[in-house]
Amino acid sequence: MAAVATQPQFHVLAVDDSVLDRKLIERLLKTSSYQVTTVDSGSKALEFLGLQDENREDAVSVSSHNQEVEVNLIITDYCMPGMTGYDLLKKVKESTSLRDIPVVIMSSENIPSRINRCMEEGADEFFLKPVQLSDVSRLKPHILKKSTKCQDQNQNKSGTTISSVTNNLSGNKRKAADDGICSERIRPRYSGGPVTIV
Repeated sequence: MAAVATQPQFHVLAVDDSVLDRKLIERLLKTSSYQVTTVDSGSKALEFLGLQDENREDAVSVSSHNQEVEVNLIITDYCMPGMTGYDLLKKVKESTSLRDIPVVIMSSENIPSRINRCMEEGADEFFLKPVQLSDVSRLKPHILKKSTKCQDQNQNKSGTTISSVTNNLSGNKRKAADDGICSERIRPRYSGGPVTIV
């Protein structure tokens, strides 16, 4: 039991309008020791991620609560009413705060042009339904790759060690900023109020 407790539990947001498919993917993910949140639409996924339009009253309350939850991977169905999985993928990849989160698309239809379009837009994987346990085992490398990238970025940005401060003073500060910031720990910086330099 102690060995299981020391491993980080990664959080996956699963998006599917089908109750059966949601239950299946949730069970597969939990069997593989993932923490899982399921929603039934792309718009609810955006609310959970804190990206929903702020002029909707219900979205503000949901998103302000859930912005504290770190999502390590999003797995979404392609065909959903309203917002498709492809639309959700585009919204996530267009967001400066979320674009580094790996996104996996699922579909029951094997359409090469659809698969190519999703991969070109930034999807990390494309699974054919029904999703299998062997598919779920392919998720962890994407999460670990993102996690390692974010740790490197946080170390470059932290400025708490002498070498880090020295690097920042020697001109690497701009490079670290240009390389991007780990998205799950840092929210958008400018909210319309006064700017504070930390």
